[in-house]
Amino acid sequence: MNVVDLLLKLVSFKSITPDDAGSLKFIEEYLDGFDAIYVNKEGVKNLFLSKRFGDGTHLCFAGHVDVVPAGENWDSNPFVPLIKDANIYGRGTQDMKSGVASFVQTCKDVNDFDGRLSILLTSDEEGDATYGTVIMLEHLKERGMLPEYCVVAEPTCESRFGDAIKIGRRGSINGYLSIRGKQGHAAYPEKAINPVHQIAPILEKIAGVNLDDGDEDFAPSKMVITDIRGGMEVTNVTPSELKIMFNVRNSTKTTQEDIKEHIKRHFKGLDYSLKLTQGSYPFVTKRNSKVVEKLTQSIEDIAGIKPKLSTAGGTSDARFMGAFGIDVVEFGVINDTIHAPNERTSIKEVETLYDVFMNFVSNFNR
Repeated sequence: MNVVDLLLKLVSFKSITPDDAGSLKFIEEYLDGFDAIYVNKEGVKNLFLSKRFGDGTHLCFAGHVDVVPAGENWDSNPFVPLIKDANIYGRGTQDMKSGVASFVQTCKDVNDFDGRLSILLTSDEEGDATYGTVIMLEHLKERGMLPEYCVVAEPTCESRFGDAIKIGRRGSINGYLSIRGKQGHAAYPEKAINPVHQIAPILEKIAGVNLDDGDEDFAPSKMVITDIRGGMEVTNVTPSELKIMFNVRNSTKTTQEDIKEHIKRHFKGLDYSLKLTQGSYPFVTKRNSKVVEKLTQSIEDIAGIKPKLSTAGGTSDARFMGAFGIDVVEFGVINDTIHAPNERTSIKEVETLYDVFMNFVSNFNR
């Protein structure tokens, strides 16, 4: 079986979060020379496969076998892979079974490595991820088996294969503001306290405002208003309360405390409450880390392009690696059809990704 055959097989598993649909067992059996550890909880399966070739570095490949629901408007069965015009169509072809196929086939074909080579797979990346990768990492830490370096094969390329590596990700902070006023008649505004009027001159100071200046790795952390609502949907009653929701994709330069102080400074004198929740925290791997430099060189060697080092986009399981002190990067195929109908990737990209990973592993400890 080659990497394309393996991808076709993996796409045929209807592994909608958190069901792995038997794909993890298949991968375990496919890599028969690797030791397997399962950590399963609340219907989520997590598999860690490892093989020690020598006494050196522990390098891990990581990813997820679960996919989002197919949805409608497909031109073919999303779980019966279709090859058409040198592309492979099916749910998960980009996100991220192409990446999984590429590193699984790499690990199968590697004959020599100065250290431990491993694979960490979960069936709950597209969901809440509460019982996914992080559970396995906690287990590995208890056993003293955490990797030093990790490559998560999420689809990272933008317009050309090899044009981007993710070396970090922004965090995500959600905010819930409530401004309390006094309900009244629209004809007697002086007898009411209208929170809409109170927020009007302040809104420009918070909506779309940068909370820091960014740096070499991160764009500025921006406060993005996502919802504003208040009132009774009538024209003659002023609202007693106005609610605002916002999101901040934050860099390492902005924290929840910074956001609280920003709101406090501009909402002085208002009767308001603020609740913040954080689903993920920012992290970045240093540009001179071995895993960044070696993967960059392999992409240049195989694809003939020097990738940019990016922290753009949403969240991924790489955030858990970063939280455990693992130097982690993300690299995979172009991500232009992820989660969409007729998701597809090209045969050439899959084969080239495999070649990059083979080059990367072969040269990692040289």
